[in-house]
Amino acid sequence: MPIRTASARWQGDLAEGSGTVRTGKGGLSGNYSFKSRFEEGEGTNPEELIGAAHASCFSMALSKQLADSGVTGTSVETTAKVHFDKTDAGMTVTRIDLETVGQAPGLDEAGFTKLAEAAKEGCPISRLLSPGAEITLTARLA
Repeated sequence: MPIRTASARWQGDLAEGSGTVRTGKGGLSGNYSFKSRFEEGEGTNPEELIGAAHASCFSMALSKQLADSGVTGTSVETTAKVHFDKTDAGMTVTRIDLETVGQAPGLDEAGFTKLAEAAKEGCPISRLLSPGAEITLTARLA
């Protein structure tokens, strides 16, 4: 498997500086700053990027679970809400709430939820993050 890369550059001090982030092949790039991370400023932040990675990985994992069960999923749409809280150890990603909606003709709600839970357990990004952050899941059919 190839090694995936991303890069970031920061200029200036923490409060007034700014940065850029870019994925290795340029599929994603953006600006980030203190305000975009700790306030409501323009740009992205590391927590949103973690959320994007988790939502995309989980959606692919659920698509695989559906296919392995003989169900052709029409779509899987996932949102990851990343909780970034002050703890005794400092600012910490404490929880990620995955919310997914799928279209899977022929599958009932209980079956979809079961496959979504299996996808959460099997998703490589979930496995990476779960030792340090609680991961919740809400799954429903469209």
